[in-house]
Amino acid sequence: MNYPEIRYLERLADLYPTIAAASTEVINMEAILNLPKGTEHFLTDIHGEDEAFAHVLKNGSGSVRRKVNEVFGNTLSQQDKRTLATLIYYPREKMDQILKVTEDKDEWYRITLYRLIEICKRAASKYTRSKVRKAMPPDFAYILEELITEKDDSVDKASYYNAIVNTIIHVGRGRECIIAMSQLIQRLVIDHLHIVGDIFDRGPGPHKIMDKLMSYHSVDIQWGNHDVLWMGAAAGQPGCIANVIRICARYGNLDILEDGYGINLLPLATFALNTYKDDPCTCFKLKGSNELNQYEVEVNLKMHKAISIIQFKAEGQLIKAHPEYHMEQRNLLHRIDYEHGTITLDIPDENGNLVPRTYDLLDTNFPTIDPKDPYAYTPIEADIMDRLSKAFLNCEKLQQHVKFLLAKGNLYKIYNGNLLYHGCIPLNEDGSFKEIEINGSYFHGRALYDILESYIRKAFMGVSEREKTLGRDIMWYIWLNPDSPLFGKDKMATFERYFLAEKETHTEKKNPYYRYLENETVVNHILAEFGLPEKGSHIINGHVPVRSKNGESPVKCGGKILVIDGGFSKAYQKETGIAGYTLTYNSYGLILSALEPFESTEAAIEREIDIHSDSVIVRHADRRKLVGDTDTGAVLREKIADLEQLLMAYHSGLLVERYIKN
Repeated sequence: MNYPEIRYLERLADLYPTIAAASTEVINMEAILNLPKGTEHFLTDIHGEDEAFAHVLKNGSGSVRRKVNEVFGNTLSQQDKRTLATLIYYPREKMDQILKVTEDKDEWYRITLYRLIEICKRAASKYTRSKVRKAMPPDFAYILEELITEKDDSVDKASYYNAIVNTIIHVGRGRECIIAMSQLIQRLVIDHLHIVGDIFDRGPGPHKIMDKLMSYHSVDIQWGNHDVLWMGAAAGQPGCIANVIRICARYGNLDILEDGYGINLLPLATFALNTYKDDPCTCFKLKGSNELNQYEVEVNLKMHKAISIIQFKAEGQLIKAHPEYHMEQRNLLHRIDYEHGTITLDIPDENGNLVPRTYDLLDTNFPTIDPKDPYAYTPIEADIMDRLSKAFLNCEKLQQHVKFLLAKGNLYKIYNGNLLYHGCIPLNEDGSFKEIEINGSYFHGRALYDILESYIRKAFMGVSEREKTLGRDIMWYIWLNPDSPLFGKDKMATFERYFLAEKETHTEKKNPYYRYLENETVVNHILAEFGLPEKGSHIINGHVPVRSKNGESPVKCGGKILVIDGGFSKAYQKETGIAGYTLTYNSYGLILSALEPFESTEAAIEREIDIHSDSVIVRHADRRKLVGDTDTGAVLREKIADLEQLLMAYHSGLLVERYIKN
């Protein structure tokens, strides 16, 4: 045994100083390898829908309801099972509703406690006692451990456990115990959560979602283009900041910035009201549902237009500063004929050749644009952007959220034989990997993801200011560049959708990747690029909503690709016909669940409306998956091998056990 190995074993001996300690840990880990694997939960494209997100976490995409059915089968009515499931989701609120109309409250507590004990037992059955104990609310940890780990059905023990339940009720702790058990069930039905991108934008509560994720027991995040946009804004990147504010304005959600993050938008509002005082700003109408009054709508429209013009200027400056982004065709302000109110664009003809065409603009009021220098800020715009940059950089809550995204997130993840990414793998027309230029070098496939992620991290942790600047600008590139794997379209037609009526100008052509989702050769090539075998591996993908109402399936290429964006965002539900997909991967296989639209938390409690509908088994395991079959199992085996080396060193006399004083 060489010196480095001995040094390593000496450090390991600090943790396991005796043969007994090392042996016990080996026995423990060998036992864990033979437990069923924990349930993984996959969500994507949440887009700020915090209430629906919270509900899906509570019900585990139907996992709680499945546990209720497994335990009670036909012994409870469907109504009783729905009520019990709703109680587990919302214990405080549901108890308040039930107890208002319940005469014998003690008996209700007793029955409910026993039912929850049985569900807790089922949910805890595939975990070690240690793991279950750590998941328990501290105030009830001892009591719950006694109740849910008991296997002895003797009369004496039955009396003992009846006494515990009766005493809980007698001392007035029934309510708190029910809450504790409900939280434990929610915690145990999902062992690990994967968020496959796009937490931010469109919906009203991305900051609330981030708060919830930061307190979640086990989570990883694959950044989506909207997440990277907000990260860029948090780093002070002007193009990202303008886009973030514009999207909030477009969906009537400026209060996310003002109330959720405390970012002062008053300078922008004042500027917008003065500049567009008599402008109806009809091209900048709001999308989605909102509860703004008429005055708020008018202010929102003017702010929407003001920040959109600032965005086009900021992006024009970026494009000029980075010719390597190859985005010159997206600079449009200098193509406007300000005298005649028209713009000339290069539009593909029937043969795909670009030909110039002139269009009338729907809005010709541009008081802040100098036709001779259209991408220059006015002094007031420059001051507003400077203030906004400082506000984003100094927003403590946003910076905490971004630190969490950096700690728990990546652009892609390989986990238990699945490849997770939000967008696409940029491909050429023939299905081969496209070579993409990033700051003078070329990358494709996995290497492209790796280099882009490295630049994102440099924006926050780079040594030099040049590295940080490149990283900040790359985040804007990732947001909307045609070669970005998180965008995957030939353009983001923001200007055209605001100012032009002709639909041909709005078209955003998808990367060839989306045409090859059913091509097994291409899909296998992608899996191999990321080091995964063709058989048994899956790509789990978000970003592009699956239009279920048109018969489109989220299951592609015989189940090798699962596109699980089904319209979590309310803004997309008319297009998809559902309210999103979730995926669970338990010891029996992969289960894809379609979601019904979420009405409200109040409706879920009052009328016991769940949002889980149909489930489809995508893949059923040939045998039940164990921890030993997972990535965690591989890590445990490495630890076991190391501990066995330590035991050999003890037994051979190479290392000496330490004396432990009793």
